[in-house]
Amino acid sequence: MIDKIDKVALDARTDAIEAAYEFFLAYAAQGLQTESGSGAQVREFLGNFASALTGLGAFFTDYIASLNLDVSPYRAFVDVIDRDARDAHAAIEMVLAQPSINSQIVDNLNANIHVRALLTDLFLIDEILKHR
Repeated sequence: MIDKIDKVALDARTDAIEAAYEFFLAYAAQGLQTESGSGAQVREFLGNFASALTGLGAFFTDYIASLNLDVSPYRAFVDVIDRDARDAHAAIEMVLAQPSINSQIVDNLNANIHVRALLTDLFLIDEILKHR
C-alpha cells in the first residue's frame, strides 16, 4: 500500500511544477518587458518550482521503495530525473537572480531543454507508477 504521506508529497511536487509551467506559458504570452501585474507572481512560481526540484531524485528513490518495488530497474531513470531536475534548477536560479524577469526570459526558460526534459521525465514515471 502506498504511504499516504509519500503520495501527498509527490502530488505536491508535481502540482508545483505543473502550475509553474502553466503560469509561465501565460506570463510569456503577455509580452511584459518588466515584472508588473502578474509579473509580481513570477518569482513565487519560480521559487515553488525550484523547491519542488530539490532532492527530486532521492525522493523518487524513496517513493518507489515505499511502493514495495525493486528500485534497481528504476535507478538509471531516477538518475536521469535527478540530473534533469538539477539542470532545470540551475536555469531557474539564474532567472531568479535577474533584477527583472520579462516575458521573453520566461519564454526561453519554458523552451529550455532541461525544463522540457524534466516535464516529460515526470509524465513518464507518473504514468508508470500510477499503475503500480
